[in-house]
Amino acid sequence: MTRDRRLWTRLLRIGLAAGRGTPGDRLRWWALFAAAATVALVVLGTVAAVATHQGREQRNEARGPILTDARQDAALMYREVLDTVDEVQHSVLYLVPLTDDAPLPPGLRAWPEPGQAVLSPELAARGRHLGIHDRYGESTGTIGKDGLAAPSERLAYVRPAHAPARDAEGWWYAEGFGKALPIGEMVDQRPVTDPLLTFWALTGVPALALSVIAARVGSLTRDRRSGLLHALGAGRRHRALVQVGEAAAPLVLGTLLMALPQLAASRWDLRLPPTGYVLDSRDIRAAWPTASAGLLLSVLFLLAVVVLTHRAPRDRRSTRPGAASSSVPHWRPACCGLGVALVVTSQYLPERNALAPFALGTVLMWGFLPSVAALVTRRVGAGLAARGARTGRAGQLIGGRWTAAHPGVVVRLALAMVIGLGIVAQLQVWNSRLGEQAELARLTQARIGDGVLAVQVTPMAPRAVDAFARTLPDGAFLLKRSTTYDDQGRGSTSLQGSCRALRSLDLECPAQLSPATGGDRRIEEIRRWSTPDIRVRAVAAPFGLTAQDSALVVAERGRLSEVKRAAFAVLATAEPLGDTWASGAAGKARANNWVLLYGVTGLAVLALTGGLGAAAEFVRIRGVLAPLTVLTGSRSVFRSVAFWHLTLPLLVATVVATAVTAWHSLFFIAAAGEGSVSWTVLVAGALGCVLVALLVGALGARSAIRAARSWRPTAD
Repeated sequence: MTRDRRLWTRLLRIGLAAGRGTPGDRLRWWALFAAAATVALVVLGTVAAVATHQGREQRNEARGPILTDARQDAALMYREVLDTVDEVQHSVLYLVPLTDDAPLPPGLRAWPEPGQAVLSPELAARGRHLGIHDRYGESTGTIGKDGLAAPSERLAYVRPAHAPARDAEGWWYAEGFGKALPIGEMVDQRPVTDPLLTFWALTGVPALALSVIAARVGSLTRDRRSGLLHALGAGRRHRALVQVGEAAAPLVLGTLLMALPQLAASRWDLRLPPTGYVLDSRDIRAAWPTASAGLLLSVLFLLAVVVLTHRAPRDRRSTRPGAASSSVPHWRPACCGLGVALVVTSQYLPERNALAPFALGTVLMWGFLPSVAALVTRRVGAGLAARGARTGRAGQLIGGRWTAAHPGVVVRLALAMVIGLGIVAQLQVWNSRLGEQAELARLTQARIGDGVLAVQVTPMAPRAVDAFARTLPDGAFLLKRSTTYDDQGRGSTSLQGSCRALRSLDLECPAQLSPATGGDRRIEEIRRWSTPDIRVRAVAAPFGLTAQDSALVVAERGRLSEVKRAAFAVLATAEPLGDTWASGAAGKARANNWVLLYGVTGLAVLALTGGLGAAAEFVRIRGVLAPLTVLTGSRSVFRSVAFWHLTLPLLVATVVATAVTAWHSLFFIAAAGEGSVSWTVLVAGALGCVLVALLVGALGARSAIRAARSWRPTAD
C-alpha cells in the first residue's frame, strides 16, 4: 500500500512538472486556468439563479394577502393596479386597514396615513423626474428589502385619502399576509428552468467548448508522453494520475478566482448590467454550501474532461511511443442530427413544453456541427492531397493530407466560429420579436405622445366624474367613451363630453350622436385603438361612468404626470393610447437584455476559445513545418500548407455554419410567429468568420517561417 502511494505521488509530481515545461504546456496551463474560471462562472451563475428564484418566492409568499370572503372578519381591504414609469410597469397596491390591529405587509414599519404612499427604493429613484413622490399621495419612507422580491423591484403601497365603502367594486378583503399570491413583478415570474436553459445554451455551451479545447491544447506532446508511459508499462490509472497532476494547479486556481465575485455578491447587492436587476446578497449568502459543492464538482468535471480527452495508444501489441492521428467519432454527427430533429419536432409541441426540446436541440446542433464540418473537410482534404500529388504542388499535397489525417484540428478551430455565428444570429432574432400591436403602439405614441390618455375607472356617479374633471390640469378635458357592436360584429364608438373638449380635437359640437368629421391627428389614433366608426355628442351636464364605459383625457403634450396624479386621487389609472402594448414590448426588450448578457458572455468565451485554439495550432505547426525548408528550399510552401490546412477548412466550416444559421433563424421565426432575420447581420458575421480564417492561415504561415529560420536538427 505504501509502495502504491509513493508511486501515485511520484506520478502526480511528474504531471505537475510536465504542466510547466514546454511553451505548448505553458499555453495549456493558461487555457485550463481560463476554462476552470469559465465553468465555475456557469456553475455559480446556476446556483445564484436557483437561490434567487427561491428567495423571491419566499418573500412573495410572506407578503401575499390572505384573501377572505367574510367581509365582517377582514382586517384590511386590498386592491392592485398597474402604472408605468419610462415604459416599465409596476404594481400600485392600495391598502385600507379595517381594524386597529391590522397586520402590516412585510417591508413597512408603520401604516401610512390616509393620502400617503410608501415606494420601493428603485421606484423612488427611477421615477423622481416624473413626480413619482406625489403621484399617489405624499411619499413617506421606502419599502424595506423584506417586502420586495428583489432590491430592484418597483412597487408602491398606497393608503387612499378617502376610504372606500365596504361594498365598493374592485376591492378584495384580506385577513393578513402570508399566502403565495403573486403580486408585483412576481405576477410574471417564470419557472427557473426558462432562464437557466437560455444561460446554459448561450454561456454554458461556449464554456464546454473552451473546456474541450483547453484539454487538447498541446496534445501532441502529451500524446507522446502517454505513449512513453504506456511503453514503460503504465496503465490507465497511472496515465490518469500524470494528467491530473498536470492539470490540477491551473484548474484549482481558475476555480478559486471565480469565488471572488461570489464573495462580493454575498456581501453587497450587485446590479447586473445591462439587465438592471439587483441580486439580493441574502440569497447568495444562503447558497454558499451549494456554491462550494458546485465549485468542487466543476474541478472534478474538468479533471474528467482532461483524462477522457487524452489520447491513449490504440495498438496494445506495440509499445512504441507515437501520436495518434485525430478522427471524428460517428456519434458526434449523430448527436448533431438528433439536435436538428429536436428543433424540428419542437414546433409540434404545446408552447409551454416546446422550449426545453428546442433549447436542447439547439445546444446539440451547434455543439456538434463543427464535427459535421470536419467530416466534410476530411473528404475535401483527401481530394486536395490527391490533386496535389498529380500536379506536383507540395503545399496542397501536405496540407490536404494533414486535413484528412487531423480533422479534429478543424473541430477545435471552427468550434468558436460556428457557435459564435449562431449566437449572434439568435441574439438578433430574439431582439426583433416586437409584435404588430406593440409596433402600432410605438407609432401612435410617436405621433401624438401623451395627447390622449385612456383612463380606467370603477363606476362613478356624475358628481364624482365632475369632481375628477375639475382636478385635471388646464387644457385637459374628459370624454366618455362607449363602444357597442351589432349582430355582425361591427363596432361603433361614441365620444361624449363638453363642447370645449370636442373643440380641442377640432370637432363640431352636435347635440345628437353624429359621425365625427374633421378632427386632428388624435382622432385618427382614437379610431385606431377603438373602432373606425366614431360618433360624437356634446353634453352640457356632468355624465356618469358605468362598468361598460371608459374615459379619455385629451390634453396637450407633457401633462402626463399631472393627469396621472389627478387619476390616482380618485383610484383610477391613466395611460397613453396603446401603452399596455408598448410596455409589454419594453418588458420583452428588458427580457432580451438577459439574452444579451448571456450571449455577450458566451461570445467572449468563444473568442478566447478561438484564440487559444489558434495559438495552440501555431505552436504545433511551426515545429512540424520547419524542416520542410530543407526539403523544398523555399519558405513559400508554408503559406500554401497553412492555406490548405487551416484557411480552407475554416472557410468550409463558415459556409456550413452560415447555411445552418439561416435555416435555424427562419425556423425559429416560423415557430414563434414573429421576428425577422437581419441578413446584414448574418452576412457581416459570415464575413467576420472569413477574415478570421484568412488571419489564422496567415499567422500560422508566419509562425512556421519564423521557426524555420532558427530550426536545427535534433536527436528526437
